[in-house]
Amino acid sequence: MSNVEKSEKAIAPMLFPCEPEQFLELIRQIVREEVGNLDRTPPMTSIYETPGLTLKPLYKIAEVCQLFQVTKPTIHSWVRSGKIRRFKVKSRVFFLREDIENLLFQGERPNSGTQLFG
Repeated sequence: MSNVEKSEKAIAPMLFPCEPEQFLELIRQIVREEVGNLDRTPPMTSIYETPGLTLKPLYKIAEVCQLFQVTKPTIHSWVRSGKIRRFKVKSRVFFLREDIENLLFQGERPNSGTQLFG
């Protein structure tokens, strides 16, 4: 019998502010509420709508051509003149969103406090 008494004493009591089952039910309820709140958050929208310009950090040359409605040689001349910077990854050429925004809004820059995209 002394073995049984030792094994019962070896189990450490859990310190909850209430019964363990009630505590676990409270935790489950909190998790359900938080998951429910995730579904209700509205999608981020941009203040300025720019057709063809989605929120992503890098754009391919074809996307930039389509956005500005110019040809690839025009983009290459802009790169040579310093209007826009290109970044090469292996054999591919990409352009930064910030550089494209600067070109789009050269003369009409919005207030510094507003963001163009989400």
